[in-house]
Amino acid sequence: MRILLTGASGFLGSHVLRNLRAAGGGDVAVILREPRGAWRIADALEGVRVIRADLADEASFATAVGEFAPTHVLHLAWDGVGGRNRNNPAQHRNVGQALRLLEIAMAAGARDFIGLGSQAEYGPCAQRIGESTPTRPTTMYGASKLATCLLAERLCALNDVRFAWLRLFSSYGPRDNPEWMIPYLTRMLLRRERPAVTAAEQRWDYIYVEDAAEAVTAVARTPAAEGVFNLGSGSAPPLRDVIESIRRQVDPSLPIGYGEVPYRPDQVMRLEANIGRLAASTGWKPRTGLVQGIRNTVNWYREHAEH
Repeated sequence: MRILLTGASGFLGSHVLRNLRAAGGGDVAVILREPRGAWRIADALEGVRVIRADLADEASFATAVGEFAPTHVLHLAWDGVGGRNRNNPAQHRNVGQALRLLEIAMAAGARDFIGLGSQAEYGPCAQRIGESTPTRPTTMYGASKLATCLLAERLCALNDVRFAWLRLFSSYGPRDNPEWMIPYLTRMLLRRERPAVTAAEQRWDYIYVEDAAEAVTAVARTPAAEGVFNLGSGSAPPLRDVIESIRRQVDPSLPIGYGEVPYRPDQVMRLEANIGRLAASTGWKPRTGLVQGIRNTVNWYREHAEH
């Protein structure tokens, strides 16, 4: 296997790269805009081919991808993942970049494409979400992810390339983006500050990032794994349980401002993935329970206060 990985400097991508290196059995190349700023993977690039390029500029990577001649493309890169960017019209640029990357990789010999989607492709759902659940995205982010999924699937079918698309639910763990809920709460409590939150009645599916990374690599290494897969833990405890788990790990006596943040008008109250198809196709299943995952996360932030 010769794996071309995009998004390696991101949260999930950094863990995927580490997982690929630990498993061995193939060459890996990563496309990075600014390698010196890739703090999550600064210690994981030995033996990895680094293509310094911007996906918005195909001339910056086309030749290098052709020379690397990947057999597999793991496309995790995406501009505008943060909540404030979810309805930015520029989201659509990600669609064209993904398709052009796929075309260039196929011309270089790639026969397997694994892309990272999102639960945002489904939109709000009141029940457990399976791959057959109708897709009704309510953000530019979700719509752009869905458009990439549909167009990349057709492009792969026309060129006899295996297509797999993993719709990621909420991931968490060490090296996460500090603006997401779990790192936000963890860092606030470690500073002994009072975080303001909603009433926390939502039920959200959180998957530990190392389990999610193992799922991505499992799909890459399973030739029969094709189509859309939900990637989550398969359970959705009340958000208050997640928050209380963090508080117990830091200091149970610390205050939390429940109900001090109102629900948004479009608040999603339930996100729960049916992961049966992914488990059946690859043999993968999550290995890290919420308590252990929160413990690992809190300990990492204790040791890396600067992040």
